[in-house]
Formats: sequence, C-alpha cells, structure tokens
Amino acid sequence: MSQIGSASEGSNSMAAAASPRLLLLVLLLLLVPVSNAIYCDEDDCYDLLGVKQDANVSEIKKAYYKLSLKHHPDKNPDPESRKLFVKIANAYEILKDESTRGQYDYAIAHPEEVFYNTAQYYRAYYGHKTDPRAVLIGLLLIISVFQYLNQFGRLKALEFERTGGISSKKKGHKQMDKKVEEVLSNEVELQIQGVEKPSVWRLYGVQFILVPYSIGKVLSWKFCWFWRYRIKKLPYAWEDACYLTRTSLKIPANTWQNIDDYRKENLVMKRLWEKNNMERYIAEMRKESKRRR
Repeated sequence: MSQIGSASEGSNSMAAAASPRLLLLVLLLLLVPVSNAIYCDEDDCYDLLGVKQDANVSEIKKAYYKLSLKHHPDKNPDPESRKLFVKIANAYEILKDESTRGQYDYAIAHPEEVFYNTAQYYRAYYGHKTDPRAVLIGLLLIISVFQYLNQFGRLKALEFERTGGISSKKKGHKQMDKKVEEVLSNEVELQIQGVEKPSVWRLYGVQFILVPYSIGKVLSWKFCWFWRYRIKKLPYAWEDACYLTRTSLKIPANTWQNIDDYRKENLVMKRLWEKNNMERYIAEMRKESKRRR
C-alpha cells in the first residue's frame, strides 16, 4: 500500500508540474496564428500579389499594378473584388518597403516568436507615423500653458490675500485712499520666490526654443568676463561684484533684490568671493550668533 501511495503521489506531482507547461504550450499554439496573421490576416502577402518570396522590388511593383487595374473599385464594382483590392494594397505596402518586408519574412521564418513579431509590426505601422518633434512641441506647449496659468493664479491669490479683497470691491463703496492703495500695490509687486508675475519669456517652451541663444549668451558673457577680469585685470563692476557676492553667499536672485542698498553695499565691500574674506566673515557671524545667545 505504501508503494502504491508513493507512486500515486509521484504521479500527482508530475501532473502538477506538467500542467503549467501544458497551459503555456496551448497558449503559444493559440497565439502562433496571430503572429502569422498580423500582416496580411490569414493570407500570405506574396500569394496575394502572385510573386515568389525572392521577388525583387520591380517584380512586386509590376504585380501590384497589374492586380490593381483588375480589382480597383473604379474598374470592378464587385464587392468581393473590392475586398480583394484592399488586401492586395495592404500586401504591397508591406512588401515594397525593405524594413517591413524583412520583418514579415522574419515572422514567417520564426512564427514561435509571437510577442517580438507583434511588437515589430506595431512599431513599423504606428511608430513612424508620429513625428517625435511634433510630440515634443505639443508637450512643451501644454506644459507652458499650465505653467502660465499656475503663475497667474498664484499671483492673483497672493494679491487678493494682501489687499484683503479690496481690489474686488463692489460699486458704491468708498474709494480707497491713494496712499494706502499705492503701498499695497508696491507690496504686491515685490518679487517673492516662487510667486512672480507671469512672463512669456519664462515659459519652458519659449526657453527651449531660445536654448541656442541662451548658450551663445552665456559663452559670450564668460568670454567677456575672462577678458575683462583675468586678462586685463580690471576692477569688478558693481553688477558683477553683486553677482559674485550673491553666489558666494548662495543667496537667490529674488532675495538679493529685496535687500536694501546699504546692506548690499556693505556685503560687496567685504569682497566675500575671496576665500580669506569669506572665512573671516563666517567667523564673525558665528561670534555674533554666540554673543546673542
């Protein structure tokens, strides 16, 4: 009994192991016709044109023109002839191009590679019809529109919050004092990091188009900088000194613009872009911080 039981268990395990393989085999058998039929349905593209598989492009073209004259809807009104003409035209589109013909020949020779043949077919028929440049331009346009609307919405929300909704007052309310209105307007116009007035020049699409110009501008600026301050050893101009100071302190451009002129001048005079001066400035700031504690 034990031997019978062990034999039974062994057969059950073998059946369990074989069942996934059998299922995979059945699935492949079901999909194999799909691999052969993705190009010319159930027909053979060469048979539809009446040519051999080793026929050249000229022979394929002659066979197509001959059959099209016979089965074209303008020449033959028979519905069956019209269906046959569609198949013939499809076969010609596949065989006239070396790339798609090579893929079709490969599918015939390797019908077991179902997924690869199917992927090659859809890539050949649908991949080349979509111009990547058009997709990129469309994507940049959509992103730019959303970017502009987002900037505009955030600015309006900030303006409404700072004015307390006074800008949308109803008719009949007393007119706001001009001085108060001017103060609020100046406050709203301050550039805050992440919330700036929407500008077409800042949109990603426009910046992408202007990439060659931007690269040329940067290269020109670097060359002028090198010539002025490395070759001729001229003193730094005010704007350039501000740039060096701001980058040395890692201060964003918007934050630097909101610093008062006296503070800017004090920082620029320290020449913080020089290593020794920056180390001295950091040491002074640490001492000041400890003193305040």
